Amino acid sequence: MGVYLVAIAFFGLMALGMPVGISIGVAGVVGILDMGPRFMTMAPDRVFAGLDLFPFLAMPFFILAGEIMNRSGITAGLVKLADALVGWLRGGMAHSNMVASVMFAGITGSATADAAAFGNTLVPAMEKAGYTRSYACAVTAAGSIIGPTIPPSTLAIIYGSIMGVSIAGLFAAGILPGLLICVVCMTLIALTAKRKNLPKGEGRPSLCAVAAALREGFLAALLPVFILGSILFGFATPTEAAAIAVAYSLFVGGVLYRALSWQDLYQIAVRTTRITGIIFLIIASATILGWWMTFNRIPQSIAAGLLAVSDNPQIVIGLIILLLLVIGLVMDINATLIILAPVLAPLTVQLGMEPVHAGIMIILALNISLMTPPVGACLFVLSSVTGEKVESITRELWPFILAEVAILFLIAFWPDLTLFIPRLFGL
Repeated sequence: MGVYLVAIAFFGLMALGMPVGISIGVAGVVGILDMGPRFMTMAPDRVFAGLDLFPFLAMPFFILAGEIMNRSGITAGLVKLADALVGWLRGGMAHSNMVASVMFAGITGSATADAAAFGNTLVPAMEKAGYTRSYACAVTAAGSIIGPTIPPSTLAIIYGSIMGVSIAGLFAAGILPGLLICVVCMTLIALTAKRKNLPKGEGRPSLCAVAAALREGFLAALLPVFILGSILFGFATPTEAAAIAVAYSLFVGGVLYRALSWQDLYQIAVRTTRITGIIFLIIASATILGWWMTFNRIPQSIAAGLLAVSDNPQIVIGLIILLLLVIGLVMDINATLIILAPVLAPLTVQLGMEPVHAGIMIILALNISLMTPPVGACLFVLSSVTGEKVESITRELWPFILAEVAILFLIAFWPDLTLFIPRLFGL
């Protein structure tokens, strides 16, 4: 009976438009009340225990660093650099969008930040150059999930913290999958460029033009290299690297570029606080719901159900991916990760997967759901920023979604693609 009450509470509140963090929290409280009133006295302790993890400190720092870089306009140099490198191809601005997403990913680690930034800048520029707005939004959405795949990744921090998996290892493991997404999407753009009659660039830039673009975008491009290098070579933990990234961003944006006012800093602090508060509310609420699920042995039931379908590890892994993709259609990815990771991670170990490999598979599956309707966050960010309808964006986006799902299955069944860099650095 408790399962039905929790499901009714959660989906009922979601249908009424309540924020996902509150919906999950109320559903968790309903479950605990069904367990018995005495368990309510333990709930506050579980909430704070779920948030009391040192690696979680890295999240607000990385979010803050990204906001500073955005506000100071430094990231505009990344777009110019990407355009100088690939903008001369047919569909050049679409290719530039993808390359810029890779560069931008190493700064924010957020798909929605990528979608918002490029929705304000690249989408209007692409539309002016002759692309349809829906196609420009689709390319931006497809590239945006590179953000939380390539380090620093908020999802990797959450997964590593709650599952006890090396965050540095997850960061390293996300590099090749993120680059592969970029390459495959650029290949798809190239294959369809002639049929869609995508605009062609003005020709190959001169070495002087490339050098000028590199000089302008160098300081921004240096940040992700600095962050990842300090972690991989053991000079700093992810949390320490995140704090250093904030100091670097403030120095470059405020001192070298003189692009930050006190009003800018205030707005940056407000936005960072708002984003961090939303994520932490979801984490706290999902901790309560996860505790209730564990008490009722729901994780074991889900694992047993998947294993009952087949004893073939490949089939079970495929079912796990499909489960994540389906749940991601209707649920916030942070909440999904916190609730399902303790359920699925032990099952993947039982199937013979390395913890880091399984983590990247789960993270990428949830990242893909950021651009799938009906609740794909990147779709709604782009729709609100550009004014384009979600339905129009989705029609242009489907080829990219299918390509990225194919990459997800490739990563799941080819462990070396994910584990090569972590093994190289002994992670």
